[in-house]
Amino acid sequence: MNDATDRANGIDFLHEIGSRIAASDPFHTVLQRVVDVVTELVRCDSCLAYVLDKDHLVLRASKNPHAEIIDQMGMRLGQGITGWVAEHLQTVVIPARAYADPRFRVFNDLPEDRFEAFLSVPILSRGKVVGVINVQNREPCNYSDQEVRLISTLGFLVGAEIELARTEGEKAQLEERLETRKIMERAKGILQRDLDIDEETAYLTLQRHSRQTRKSMKEVAEAVILSDELRARK
Repeated sequence: MNDATDRANGIDFLHEIGSRIAASDPFHTVLQRVVDVVTELVRCDSCLAYVLDKDHLVLRASKNPHAEIIDQMGMRLGQGITGWVAEHLQTVVIPARAYADPRFRVFNDLPEDRFEAFLSVPILSRGKVVGVINVQNREPCNYSDQEVRLISTLGFLVGAEIELARTEGEKAQLEERLETRKIMERAKGILQRDLDIDEETAYLTLQRHSRQTRKSMKEVAEAVILSDELRARK
């Protein structure tokens, strides 16, 4: 290809990343889009996206369905090839017999643990590791320099977006917990007033009804508040 074609392809690539990733989407949606983009860029049998949580890398998205371990399976920094990549901020390319690499570790007996080829790149934001993208193939595969550069570039580009999505997700979770706490406090107050009981007994009453009705304590508390509001309107 000539320089003009290379530049055009590079612009198309950047535009694709910008339109797919930087969309202010929820955390897991961003990560799944990363996986989708990778699998379009590189022919692969597996793509896994790990995100750093304190000192552990946690599996957050996958090309293949792994519902039982998404958000559950993790490894320490430095553990396995993935942990090594995150610790050293370096790309690893293994065209065959990845399981024979001295850094390799088996995790939860994933089918991918028996795959031959392994490409692993760090996801970075402001020079710090955010996570790792793993591309794997069942059969030996000589990943081209262009493929390695593309996935490495993706790791550089999406780091800040993943951090933003995670921060927004954590903020939403905190707001939800605060809202739930306010609802619980209000419901307990209503029960204390109506049943002439103390705060602990009011909490245990909500908890008991939650178990009996198989509803969350927030739902039970909201029902108590709604009932009180309806009585007040009569």
